[in-house]
Amino acid sequence: MLKISYWIDALSRWAGALGASASIALALLIVYDASMRYIFHEGSVALQELEWHLFDILFLLGLSYALKHDKHVRVDILYTRFSPRLKEIVRIVSMLFFVIPLGLLVVWFSWDFVAQSFAQHEMSPDPGGLCCRYIIKSFVIAAFVLLVLQAVSESIKAFYRLGELKKESGK
Repeated sequence: MLKISYWIDALSRWAGALGASASIALALLIVYDASMRYIFHEGSVALQELEWHLFDILFLLGLSYALKHDKHVRVDILYTRFSPRLKEIVRIVSMLFFVIPLGLLVVWFSWDFVAQSFAQHEMSPDPGGLCCRYIIKSFVIAAFVLLVLQAVSESIKAFYRLGELKKESGK
């Protein structure tokens, strides 16, 4: 089971690297776009939309990466006082009863939204905007599938750590 967890972790690292690349591209694009607007008085709707799309990619792919590195939102004021065993139990319960169901709901309800966008070959309604808006919408499904997978990985690791804690306390 730990092999599956490591494979999922590698997938989340890849998603995090892609999100980090999007952040670099976004920073460069913002500098270019701002320079063009304020120095040369030239703007581009397509560039502004590309900024939004890169931000979407950065945020969505960062979800599973943040979960993998334990940088997600949690009520630490209580959690830090828990014993190691209770922390692992809380981790398992939160993954199995909150993160995974929420991720699956988002995928389920996004499916038709994304499929309709693909079927219509949706593009920006703004003149000079980007085509292929369905590609960025498909990142919603991809991101939440990655989040669910990472939650499974975190649950596997927590079960493993619980077993290790049990062995240690049994000695």
